Amino acid sequence: MKDIMKSIKIMFLFILGISFSSCEKDFLSPQLESLVNADIYYNNEAELLTGVINMYDGIQGVNSTSSNDYHALQVEFYLTEMRSDNTRTKSSEGEAAQFENYSVEATNGIVEDYYRSFYNVIFRANVVLENLNVASDANRASIEAEAKFVRAYAYFNLVRLYGDIPLIDRVISSADTDLSFTRVDTATIYNLIVSDLTTAIDGLDNAYITRASKAAAQALLAKVYLTQGTNYTLAQGLCEEVMSSGFALEPNFKDVFFNELNNEIIFAIGYIGDGLDSQNFSAEWLNAVGRTSGVNYTTQDVRDVLDALGGNRVPYSYRVDTEQPTQFQVVKYIPDGDDSLGIAATSSDPTKAGNDWIVLRYADVLLMHVEAIMAGGNSTSVQAALDSFELVRLRAGLLADDDGMITKQELLDERRVELAFENHRLFDLVRFGEAQNVLSTFSAATGGSFNSSDLLLPIPQREINLSNGALSQNPGY
Repeated sequence: MKDIMKSIKIMFLFILGISFSSCEKDFLSPQLESLVNADIYYNNEAELLTGVINMYDGIQGVNSTSSNDYHALQVEFYLTEMRSDNTRTKSSEGEAAQFENYSVEATNGIVEDYYRSFYNVIFRANVVLENLNVASDANRASIEAEAKFVRAYAYFNLVRLYGDIPLIDRVISSADTDLSFTRVDTATIYNLIVSDLTTAIDGLDNAYITRASKAAAQALLAKVYLTQGTNYTLAQGLCEEVMSSGFALEPNFKDVFFNELNNEIIFAIGYIGDGLDSQNFSAEWLNAVGRTSGVNYTTQDVRDVLDALGGNRVPYSYRVDTEQPTQFQVVKYIPDGDDSLGIAATSSDPTKAGNDWIVLRYADVLLMHVEAIMAGGNSTSVQAALDSFELVRLRAGLLADDDGMITKQELLDERRVELAFENHRLFDLVRFGEAQNVLSTFSAATGGSFNSSDLLLPIPQREINLSNGALSQNPGY
């Protein structure tokens, strides 16, 4: 039975009492400063489980406009969709415009926010792993599996965005006075990710949607293998295990996003409207936060592809901005509803939205299944690939494939229209080996300045400064 839990705030000011914002401290080695800390708090399994929930609270991020807070997932679209050919700012102003113009600076606050937010998540996972001794014999393995899933998820996001990064696989203690954090190669990071996800698969079941599950770990590991360009047979098998685990496409595409915790969702980060567990990225996309310009507005390029290939997905992918009819907004995750589309509001205040964020869903797994078969050259599974491909297309009201063949471009296009604005497009372009060509062409047509170094974000300059030279910068920054 799927879990209906949504992430909840730990109501004692982040139970570890950690200060990450001091200019004198590197957040990779935060100091425990309050009377409530990990050494004295985690005395039994019930207390450890609050640390488990706290991991998801870290991913969820803080709904605020303060640059000192950790916004985590709530700013991910800047680093992904807005660096692809899918979305842009409404007025090309401020730090946000750096993403669409491929002019990101190492001092960009959003780049730093995401980086430190997900190392914060890694720290929270490491704290749970450090205190497994207080868990019962019956539950220790599942708690370890859950923490390792979260750590792998965080590292997978970071390594794809920043390249070589520091690897922190334990809680750093005050005794580690001579420890300096250096960047390690991506292969080492991926080794940890694969190991963590393997443990997660062995230790989890499918009881949850807004927490880690076996299916979520299988789907994420399949995507890791596809990203590495290795183990296509294993990736195919992982997708097929998820496909036999009871998930299904929602008959109505709208319900994927506005009938939350449905049968298509494998892993989502939960939000609750009008409270501490709300989010404001949905409002940012609608220019509904009292600012002069909106973000994550759709490009003409993506609208052209959606109009040609989207089928019945189009009305639930983008719409006209009624206040400015030359602009087009993302429909997925709209917070204040749309009567014409039969979408209800998720909160009374759009800046405190309750829309869950979908990380993994069944349509993504079906299309990864196609990708694994095609990339692996598995001639015995061609029909299986066609079947998976057509399930997604038929749900969209499109005709079945008419030539019995799926090209790489067809698959890339299908992923684009099915998963538009869900933060997959940039990673898909990189994984398919098309990012350089597609983004160079797109950038030239839209006045940007893309080059190959833009495929990675800069290591935040503040962290390089704090490292006293231990951290190097990515090329081009």
